[in-house]
Amino acid sequence: MSAPPQDPAAAPPSRRPVARLRRLPARTLCRALLLVALIVAGGAVALMADLPDVATLRDWLADIGLLGWAALVAGLALATLAPVPRTALSLLAGVLAGFWGGLALALTSGVLGAAAGFLLARRLGREVVTRLAGPRLARADARLSERGLLAVLIGRLTPIVPFTVVSYAAGLSGMRWRDFLAGSALGLVPGTVLHVSIGATVGASGRGGVPLLASLAPLTVALVVLGVATQRRRRTADAGGPGA
Repeated sequence: MSAPPQDPAAAPPSRRPVARLRRLPARTLCRALLLVALIVAGGAVALMADLPDVATLRDWLADIGLLGWAALVAGLALATLAPVPRTALSLLAGVLAGFWGGLALALTSGVLGAAAGFLLARRLGREVVTRLAGPRLARADARLSERGLLAVLIGRLTPIVPFTVVSYAAGLSGMRWRDFLAGSALGLVPGTVLHVSIGATVGASGRGGVPLLASLAPLTVALVVLGVATQRRRRTADAGGPGA
């Protein structure tokens, strides 16, 4: 007597993702593998690259001029796609360009790098997430999509959360582009101001630097904005009641 056919819903949970992975279109799987390969390659380059010292960079920027600064912005933006501490990049920007120049350099490259990471993950990996997502992941994705700006803002303001992880995770989720960009632009300011200020102070070489205490003002503003947004969201939820 032959065994009755097995109900797919009764299959062990550990085997369901494997089965869904096997049913993925080849094009979708190749895109996901390309994303993984790019991240690994970026990490390898960051670890093995022989970077010039600050003096060499300053001389190169002085010789090349505006084109060199544009190349530096692009280079710093690309560096954020790899597991490179963004703190180090902001410090370098402050050392090279002083406070205001370093701040513009670090913020511009940070927003560009964040946007690039988001778009890479959205283009190459989002389809895999939607096809493999179970009910729990789908619900978490929906909540993240609704609160995208606040989630990104908290991620950017939390020092222990890697910059790259926030960018790629947001791109893999269903978060709206404008929420991600606004959360990144606002959330990058406090830490960037602090780190660029330190770098500018170290590299000032006798020039007047911006006091470190001044960098606490943007941090305070960002925390106030975060608190107001959280309080408003709670009031909206309370007004809706359990049946909302």
